[in-house]
Amino acid sequence: MDKKKKIILYAVMYSIAALVAFITYYLALPPINVYSVGFWFFLAWVALLGITPYFLMRTEARRLGAFIKEHLVRRYVPNNSRKKKKTDKSDTFEIKIEPRSKIKRPYLFLIIPLVPLVVLMIGGISSATIFNASAYSSVISVTEAEFATDMPQTDKITHIALMDTDTAKIIGNRTLGSLSHVVSQYEVSEDYSQINFMGTPKKVSNLEYAGFFKWMGNRANGVPGYVMVDPIDNTAKYVELSEPIKYVKSGFFGDDLKRRLRFDYPTKILGEPSFELDDEGRAVFIVPCYKPRVSLFGAKDVSEVIIFQPCTGESDIYSLDQTPAWIDEVYNGELACKKYDWKGKLSGGFINSIIGQKDCKVTTDDFGYVILGDDVWYYTGVTSVNSDESNIGFIMTNARTGEYKFYPVIGAEEHSAMAAAEGEVQEKGYIASFPALINASGQPTYIMTLKDEGGLVKLYALVNVQKYSIVATGTTQEKTMEAYEKLLLEEGIIDALPDVLPGTPSMLITAVVEDIRIITTGGESYVYISAPDESGSNRLFRTAIAVDESVLLIRVGDTVTLEVVRSQTGGIFDIINWHFE
Repeated sequence: MDKKKKIILYAVMYSIAALVAFITYYLALPPINVYSVGFWFFLAWVALLGITPYFLMRTEARRLGAFIKEHLVRRYVPNNSRKKKKTDKSDTFEIKIEPRSKIKRPYLFLIIPLVPLVVLMIGGISSATIFNASAYSSVISVTEAEFATDMPQTDKITHIALMDTDTAKIIGNRTLGSLSHVVSQYEVSEDYSQINFMGTPKKVSNLEYAGFFKWMGNRANGVPGYVMVDPIDNTAKYVELSEPIKYVKSGFFGDDLKRRLRFDYPTKILGEPSFELDDEGRAVFIVPCYKPRVSLFGAKDVSEVIIFQPCTGESDIYSLDQTPAWIDEVYNGELACKKYDWKGKLSGGFINSIIGQKDCKVTTDDFGYVILGDDVWYYTGVTSVNSDESNIGFIMTNARTGEYKFYPVIGAEEHSAMAAAEGEVQEKGYIASFPALINASGQPTYIMTLKDEGGLVKLYALVNVQKYSIVATGTTQEKTMEAYEKLLLEEGIIDALPDVLPGTPSMLITAVVEDIRIITTGGESYVYISAPDESGSNRLFRTAIAVDESVLLIRVGDTVTLEVVRSQTGGIFDIINWHFE
């Protein structure tokens, strides 16, 4: 082959290799960062593409078989130490490898793609927990806190997202399904984000294109809005934006959200974007940037935060100490639990985490959300590594700042509480959601929802953490709370109901019913029984129907004995128990 043809062939082959490398980068989007495992795999692939044209153009490549025969000599060595039978397979083979100096130089290029793989292996070993237990356990610091101080007593649950993501998807899809002009072209993203919106928890998710051809037909108009789900009231609404979203995960080519982020920040190790709303109600994506805290690849943690405007493509990057206060999620729940597990398991050393496991503790396998102040916090229980059915406490992690607090509250772990709640209505076959923790009447209490097979919330449940045989259920939060407070009173855990005068003892009153009325307030129905005292002064005795439906059996003129306590409203008593005379 003459020189000119060889140059042209080289140019063609290297152009193809460059095109393949570009397509790989365009699709895989690895960060150009030595702390990224993906970068080193990509570098190995590029190195292999780089040597392939040179290797193929050498005449030695065509004689690869001859090379093997010439330099890898298979020599038959008979075993003459004893007489061989026909079935004797004791003959051996010896592979003779020629000295390196005899191996021709083009084949040394095969070593180049191996260099990134060697770096990966060295980096992986040097980042392993077996060599860095102390470094992993020091990634976070945890402050022990007082439960009653940090968790205000709850009368109505307005600060906890009781709804899980699966239920949010069902309600969100149902809301979108009622909008015929939207549902035919778009779908709700399955990546719901938990946010604090105007002081209450909300779950939000942007719309996505419903496939390639829907993107082709609508890319000029963009994505029109998002769905907001209220996890307290189990409702959802579709919100249309004044300016449509251009960059989403379901976009293609230049409209792909992750591709736009990668081209804007080619060296950053990007986390999963989460959809949020800023202070002005504009749609944004919050993107954490990661960096290892141990060696080359170990203990990746958030180092910076990108705020991306999907409607315009503009973005800003912030250090952690400059992150705007309105952002709700910088650290995701999985990372928050993983970092605590490093501390809980490795504080005593790697060997102790495997063999002795003294003082080793881990988080339970899920987490919930709580709104405290202006921030979203993750909640999860902490148990011993022996996986028993009790917690030694629980942690709260600030989703924006990464602050950790540990509360030494001993009691049932979450799955035991879920089983207790399910057992309370076992005939219905409802499934409990992962609970959150609240302060109900001064008691650490699990609160959760009970869902049917379709994933819709049917009941609420409250389970006492320290005595999980105390279980209350109800169709509303208020009814459930009232039933739970009465159970606490009956068990002697509290002395009086929250709306009862403190220190007021219960009393037995026998009276003739003069009037009965059912009044609905705040979504709950109460029975008010009117019965005058000996002097003729009127008295009212009340109870919620959801707490005790048997009160509906009482009729005007009946004589009943009531166990009651005096409420803070004069002349009104709350019924604890009752029976006919």
